[in-house]
Amino acid sequence: MSGFQMNFMALKEPLGFIKVLEWFFSIFSFATCGGYKGQTSLFVTCAQTNITDNKTMTADFGYPFHLNTVIFKGIETICNEKWQPFHLTGDYSSPAQFYVAIAVLAFLYSMGALVLYLGYRHLYQESKKVPLIDFIITIIFAFMWLVSSSAWAKGLTDVKSVTYSPNIAPQCNRTIYVCHPGTEPHVGTLNISVAFGFLNLILWAGNAWFVYKETNLHAPPPTSNLEQGPPPSSK
Repeated sequence: MSGFQMNFMALKEPLGFIKVLEWFFSIFSFATCGGYKGQTSLFVTCAQTNITDNKTMTADFGYPFHLNTVIFKGIETICNEKWQPFHLTGDYSSPAQFYVAIAVLAFLYSMGALVLYLGYRHLYQESKKVPLIDFIITIIFAFMWLVSSSAWAKGLTDVKSVTYSPNIAPQCNRTIYVCHPGTEPHVGTLNISVAFGFLNLILWAGNAWFVYKETNLHAPPPTSNLEQGPPPSSK
């Protein structure tokens, strides 16, 4: 029979169980990165002590981290002068979007593979090409998790640096006013996204072995003559 046959026994095997974990953690990977929203702020005071005009400005940023387009808001005039727009620096969308893209693709492939394992397990075991294709794709995803997680870890380090208010304040200072560090963004969610990325790397790399065992590349070792026993003696 070649039709759909639901069989949950695959979930009791490492091949199916790890695939569920891959599907589950890929969701957390793109959710923690793609859904992030943060804010940083500066406190502005007049350089001349005889003018009291203290104000706070904020910058809201998030995925995909086009930070050079994020402008501080909250001040129109300062120290009897018109406020000059000030924005964050840097564009870190490439590593962030690459990371999220790999996570989404891993989610979709894991879901499709689970359908294959649970509904078409008999075809998977009988075919020689399907397990081999599954093995190749698993290796590719393990490598892409390594690349994307490493790139995003470096990108996150840069995002933290350019949104850290003590680093921003000196760039904001002008002759008539002085900028002071304000609140700092909470990046715990982004740190977790990097951790999930490397966790996915471990899962996919480990699962590659179990997928490999399903292919025709994993042949049982040949039986030695000692295991077969001595040849029959001739009388």
